[in-house]
Formats: sequence, C-alpha cells, structure tokens
Amino acid sequence: MKAKCLLSPRWLGVLLTLTSPLQTAWAAPSEIVVCYPGGPVGDNEANTAMAAMLRVVERVGQWPANSFTSVFSARADECRNFLTARKPAFAITSLGLFLEQREAHHLTPIVQPRLQGATTERYRLVARKGQFAKLEDLKGKSISGTVLDEPEFLKKIVFAGQVDPATYFTLKPTRQAIRALRSLDKGELDAVLLNGQQYAALGSLPLKSPLEVVYSSAETPLMGMVANSQTTKAEDRERFAKALQKMCADTDGKKLCVLFGVDAFVPADAAAIEPMIKLWQKE
Repeated sequence: MKAKCLLSPRWLGVLLTLTSPLQTAWAAPSEIVVCYPGGPVGDNEANTAMAAMLRVVERVGQWPANSFTSVFSARADECRNFLTARKPAFAITSLGLFLEQREAHHLTPIVQPRLQGATTERYRLVARKGQFAKLEDLKGKSISGTVLDEPEFLKKIVFAGQVDPATYFTLKPTRQAIRALRSLDKGELDAVLLNGQQYAALGSLPLKSPLEVVYSSAETPLMGMVANSQTTKAEDRERFAKALQKMCADTDGKKLCVLFGVDAFVPADAAAIEPMIKLWQKE
C-alpha cells in the first residue's frame, strides 16, 4: 500500500460515485450531500470526481444522463448547514455526523462499504514506541489526526466516554494524516489518532521511529449512504440500495471499486450501528 492512501480515503472516492438517489418524480436533477469532516479531499477535486463518476451510476442504475448532482464538504459545520438547508433525500456522512444528525433529519443507513473483507474499523492512537504506556500518560499531550473535527464523536464513540478529548489532550487537527505522522516521527507531536485505513498504511511509510498503539477503540461501522426516512419511500430506499450493491460487479464500476480498495457495497448492518446509537445517547 502506498503512502498516498493516507491522503485520500479510498472508500469515500467510490462512495462519491454512488451519490444518486432514485429519481421518480423529480423534474430537476436530485442533489446528494456528501460529507467527510476533516478529510483531505478538496471541494473542487471531490465535486469534479463526483460529476464524472455520477455518469457511471446513471448508466448502471438505468437513469437518464445528468439526473443527479452532488455537493461535497470536508467541514463539519458546513455539512450541518447543507443537511439543514438542502434537506437531501440521500446523503453520505461520517459515522459521527450520522449519529449527531440522525434524529433531526430522520436518517437511516441503507448501504455501507466493505473494505478488505470488513465493514467495521478501529481508531488507534499511536505514539513513538516506549514513550507512553497507556492513555492516561497522554493527558495534556499534543494529539493530531484527520478525525479531530468531530469532538463529540471522539468523546462518545472513539473513547467511549473515558475522556473528553477537547479538554484531556491538546488537539492539533490536520487534513493530512501523513503530515501528522511525519511530525510525530520528528518528535513535534506526542501522538496521532488514525482510522482503520490510515493505520493499515503505516507499514508503507519510511518513518525513522517505530510506533506503537497506546489506545484502540472498539469496532465501529464504516458509514456509507443514508436516507431521510420521512422524505423517501421504503421501496425507493430498497431499489437504491440494490443498485449500489451491483456497482462493483459492473465493468466500469468494478474498476472504480478496485482503484479505491472497496470489495463491495452491502446492506447497512443495523446490529453494528445500534450500539453506536446507544453510546451516543448515553449521558
């Protein structure tokens, strides 16, 4: 795996190809909100990729060309504004945004990606080997990572209420995990929080200092497409989900899936998502 994997979340790239809700009665192109808080993908880059890839989805799903459009943001506040102002029928969100906005926008997961045989991942806090033995040793220390844009998600899900990262650590958000890891390697940071794909890519980086995991979260589900259960019909959600599940079997779609490391798109696992909802609601 090349180091650039740390710069571009591969599953998001494929999900950007799948940003097309079923068009049944809409005369104008239907818009999907795509959110990846803290992600390294620029708005222009993402929107350009989505525009090209949507044409593949339209063909696979047998929808007219240019039926769908999408809007992307890597900023959590902007994502919240998009969901509120645009009221999309379908959206791609992070797990944190889904949990936060679930009740307000009646969000229900319909499809999630499977990466390297798994539909879940762990978040890991890594530091230079021998520096810190446990999470408590990092109190007040500098922590960086691309996932720091959602502090409530970190508090309730990643750290399961054990610590409040906003006050427990000195947070230094970044949109490039590789940059944070290089700073860690130089001793400029104390630790870096990585998602599953970023952690898997560590072996490809020429770091001088060996790293070790100081803290690992529980398994968390990978998020994909969600729908507003009040503005979409059950049959539309089902039809849309089935169309996405066929994506990686399509000739052109398969190339995209291979490029971005996605095995397949599968029905959302309610059994894995429900514990996250309970953790989020826990006071």
